[in-house]
Amino acid sequence: MGTLIGQYQHNIDAKGRLFIPAKFREELGETFYVTIGLDGCLSVYSDTKWADLTEKFDALPISQARKMRVLFANAAKCEPDAQGRILIPSKLRTYAALDKEVVINGASKCVELWNPERWAPIEEDGLDPENLAAAMEDLGF
Repeated sequence: MGTLIGQYQHNIDAKGRLFIPAKFREELGETFYVTIGLDGCLSVYSDTKWADLTEKFDALPISQARKMRVLFANAAKCEPDAQGRILIPSKLRTYAALDKEVVINGASKCVELWNPERWAPIEEDGLDPENLAAAMEDLGF
């Protein structure tokens, strides 16, 4: 699997289906796993990345594994239909405040699904040259 990059915007239909751009479908494969993400978004993982995540989870002591159980409890296995849409469960749509418009971002190892109002301040902060420089320095780039 390659690196997931880019940004798109699509609408969720009345049945809770979201079109996943072809570029991302090619990278994610035939089966996706959608679950809660950081900062109020949803994260979409390929079969391979989900297996990696599960393997790490399974290796944790039970006392540590508890911290991740909500991620697995709220995960959904999705397969795109012929039009490239996946059905996002109601509970996940509510968690991420996905009503109509959705920002679909590549986030290197996964795809993130954002409510545009939640994403805008994060993107704005990240696009500030001083903030970007500080973040790169903090991360050792």
